[in-house]
Parts: sequence; structure tokens; C-alpha cells
Amino acid sequence: MNVFIKDALAGLAAFFSDKSRRRLFFLGLLGLFAFADFLISGLVRRTFVFYSIADRTAIVEARMLKRAPARESGVGGYVEEALLGPVSPDLAPLFPRETRLRSLLYRNGVVYADFSEDAALPPPEGGDVFRSFSSLYEGIRRNFSFVKDVRFFIAGKAAYFAEFNRIFTGENTK
Repeated sequence: MNVFIKDALAGLAAFFSDKSRRRLFFLGLLGLFAFADFLISGLVRRTFVFYSIADRTAIVEARMLKRAPARESGVGGYVEEALLGPVSPDLAPLFPRETRLRSLLYRNGVVYADFSEDAALPPPEGGDVFRSFSSLYEGIRRNFSFVKDVRFFIAGKAAYFAEFNRIFTGENTK
């Protein structure tokens, strides 16, 4: 057994004597720790679409959010993060800063989201309310494959339901 330990130590010393192998080993070790941290922290990448203030072109932001234990809380966290607005100061928020998510419900593949009255107003930086809601609609559908439809409400009243059905599903409902 003593010979085995001596041979193992001699092999390790020979392996680490080469500078490039030593760097590769530590790089691999660092990558392993980063991967373990990723798995332990439970983060998931979500994409957000905001618009530049200057020319109103769509800009995509990717954020790492905590993985939620339930589908409803995952979608709710995404909507709350979208209401916070973009990280970059050159991008316009989708909704006015005072807008709050009053309630969110997920049932049978449909998300029902009720916003405060401020959601009916365009943001002071400029923008279109319908375009903001359509960006949020597309973002929820893109990031959560289990969501079949999204219904928005402003202070308890349905918002843009017929327009979203006509545009995104091709149905013509009145």
C-alpha cells in the first residue's frame, strides 16, 4: 500500500510539473465549482424585451432569476421583474414605474394577470400601452412553454383580450 501511495504522489508531481497541465487542471476545477454553484443556486435564464428610447427598436435583455417551486410563482416573478423595467438606462420601461401586479393566477394553461390602474397609461419615457402588453404577452409565452394563453386585466377589467386572440392565435373573437 505504501508503494501505491508513493507511485500516486510521483504521478501527480509529474502531472503538475508541466505549467500548461497545471493551468488546465485549475481551470477545470474552477469550471466544476461554477457548475455546482449554478445547480445549487437554482437560477434560470429568462429573456425580456424592452425598447430603446431613441429609436423604439426592440432590445432583448437576459436575466438570471431564481427557479420558482410552482408555475404560478415563476410567471409572477417574471411579470414583477418586467414591471421593474430594464437594467440599461437607455431603454424604456414597458409600464409606468407606479404600475403594480395586483394578482396573478395560473389555471389550465392560462395566466390571468391583474394590474393596477397605472398600467393603462403609457410610460413617461414614451411608448404605446398595447405594444407594452403585447411584449409582456410574448415574453410570458416565450419563457414559459406550459402557458397556452395570457389574459390581462387592469383594475379588474379585461384588457386587449380580443386583440390578442386575433393577432396571436388567428381567431376572430368579439
